[in-house]
Amino acid sequence: MSLQKTLSIIKPDAYKAGHTNAINSMIENAGLIIVKKKELQLTKEQAQKFYSVHSEKPFYDELCDFMISGPIIVQMLEGKDAINLYRKVMGATNPEEAEENTIRKKFANSIQENAVHGSDSEENAVKELEFFFNEN
Repeated sequence: MSLQKTLSIIKPDAYKAGHTNAINSMIENAGLIIVKKKELQLTKEQAQKFYSVHSEKPFYDELCDFMISGPIIVQMLEGKDAINLYRKVMGATNPEEAEENTIRKKFANSIQENAVHGSDSEENAVKELEFFFNEN
């Protein structure tokens, strides 16, 4: 597998609960490297733009409101097959369906307050990393 970069977001629920260090330990223990990291508070406009792919879905407004409810940590992860590896470490979106010892099984409160976000494809990883780490 090739070396890849992917986006990780530690969402407001996990940040507020103080799970950032534990989540990052799980990421690093899986063999991923945290290349860049920053803490920020999304504006409504930023959340709407980032999640625009979901704009026609019934949960869109609720998702955007949740994502602006508190600080988040955005991170650029790197490693072999990083996208798939991080998605495995995250676990299923619904924490009740997530495998044991995944981030969401341990730290998610619900299908919406699910602790973390990760890119789901190479194409989206590029777009999402550019969104948060645009260096132009």
